[in-house]
Amino acid sequence: QVQLVESGGGLVQAGGSLRLSCAVSGTAFSPVAMNWYRQAPGKQRESVASISRDGSTNYLHSVKGRFTISRDNAKNTAYLQMNSLKPEDTAVYYCNAWTPHLDAWGQGTQVTVSS
Repeated sequence: QVQLVESGGGLVQAGGSLRLSCAVSGTAFSPVAMNWYRQAPGKQRESVASISRDGSTNYLHSVKGRFTISRDNAKNTAYLQMNSLKPEDTAVYYCNAWTPHLDAWGQGTQVTVSS
């Protein structure tokens, strides 16, 4: 059974940094894409960043230049480095691993940015 375990969320002041991690277990295959989503209270879940197996990345416009997604295929782990955090980044952040035969989600980790 594939499981995704996120870590690294917490409370930080505006302008601060956090690094989220997402460890994939239960499969020997490296996901085609690793994605980070977030959902703020009362809002729809949105895609924040994605990275393909070969390292190609995409970002939500509002986080470009502040967030960096990366992955370690050998460890089957993805990361999201978040710098210059803003109160509007406050949300539950979810990790997603995707292949044509897999669409797995983590339990989510809370990120709260105080002003």
